[in-house]
Amino acid sequence: MQVFLETERLILRRFTEADGDHLFALDNDPDVMRFLNGGTPTPRDVIQNDILPGFLHYDEDASGNGAWAAIEKTSGDFLGWFSFRLSGETSYEFILGYRLHKAAWGKGYATEGSGALIRKGFTELDVQRVVATTYEENIGSRRVMEKVGMKLVRTFRITADDLVHSGSFHSTSPEVWDGDDVEYALERADWERQEVLRG
Repeated sequence: MQVFLETERLILRRFTEADGDHLFALDNDPDVMRFLNGGTPTPRDVIQNDILPGFLHYDEDASGNGAWAAIEKTSGDFLGWFSFRLSGETSYEFILGYRLHKAAWGKGYATEGSGALIRKGFTELDVQRVVATTYEENIGSRRVMEKVGMKLVRTFRITADDLVHSGSFHSTSPEVWDGDDVEYALERADWERQEVLRG
């Protein structure tokens, strides 16, 4: 098992071929997919042929660019995944992402994993800025971003092509949400100031 990082309750490890069933179960919960595509399940062939291979072939160099299965330490259960990847805009901006089973919601796992990735990015990697996006009505995800110190920087309208090219989304419908997405960001200097205040 290739472990990228550990927190008090989580292990974030590299994906393996055996994770196809885990991803299929995750993406077939309508509540999990509600703010991604309205609750539509992801077909198994899309998981096996597109999403899982994408996770398996993330860049494995020292940049920290990747996607990891989130495993609960005490039970060994697959809780979902986290991603931390180069934005493509610069070599120092990373995009934070996460998707967790409904049973893991409200327990602080998303905040714990996100905070650990941000800390690793700012202290061990050459990350200067972290960004994350979600649908404007996804209050739970927005709270996670705020808890890890991120601030709202813009509201924007996402396109169907944007969703498909994100690498972790599938829909057979060209329709897009009738609403906006929001972007949150955290600069390294602001994170360092927050760390000082936390003492």
